[in-house]
Amino acid sequence: MLTLSGQGAIITGGGTGVGKATALRLAKEGCHILVNYSRSRDEAEATAEEVRELGVKCLAYQADVADDAACRAMTQAAEKEFGRVDVLVNSAGTTKFIAADDLEAVTDDVWLRLYQVNVLGPFHCIRAVQEPMLRAGGGAIVNVSSVAARTANGSSIAYCCTKAALDNLTVSMARTLAPHIRVNSVAPGLISSRWVAQNLGQAAWEKTLKSFEEKTPLGRVCSPEDVAAAIMSFITGSQLITGQTIVVDGGMIISAGATMRR
Repeated sequence: MLTLSGQGAIITGGGTGVGKATALRLAKEGCHILVNYSRSRDEAEATAEEVRELGVKCLAYQADVADDAACRAMTQAAEKEFGRVDVLVNSAGTTKFIAADDLEAVTDDVWLRLYQVNVLGPFHCIRAVQEPMLRAGGGAIVNVSSVAARTANGSSIAYCCTKAALDNLTVSMARTLAPHIRVNSVAPGLISSRWVAQNLGQAAWEKTLKSFEEKTPLGRVCSPEDVAAAIMSFITGSQLITGQTIVVDGGMIISAGATMRR
């Protein structure tokens, strides 16, 4: 198993949800963490404090991953603070909840923003960490995708397309950055999180959660910690795995006729 003690990691969208859970997992292994956030400053600062309590260095760093210059500056800050960058987890993402049959609502602005954050953002960060990772002797990158990439069923048509593009980017970058940098992806199903509940509304969320739990072979939906565990398996597990996407959904994707929503 790869030893993470003293290494440096950048986690985009690291203040909440999957990003936070991953930050805490990495910190427990002795990895220094840069917690990236765009708007959730209070949450990011709170997460950074939890990480520091585990005995490692941590920066809470504001940057919109859609901004290439900001991603480069963020990477430079991490390398300066930690002396190296070994891990990148692209957890930042966005969506717009739009019914599949409401095509007029899927405006160009929606398409552009979702692609900027969900596809260009990971590319910006991957490009920014390439040289620092090579200086450190190699690295591991994990993108957070979605089962929506495979089912074309999710919060919006545009969201599904961006996650499919992210899966393609994972393969392209794995090929390009080999042999010293590995690039993989996790694709969660529905995640039990505050973010989903806020967007759906409490009543709709409770109904959706119950429906998914009844249809899912393993009887429950993902928690952020479940997804973080899969991310960790790519980072610390076999060093011969790259260009792969693993689904974390309790078996939901294999259930015929299921409705997917992250």
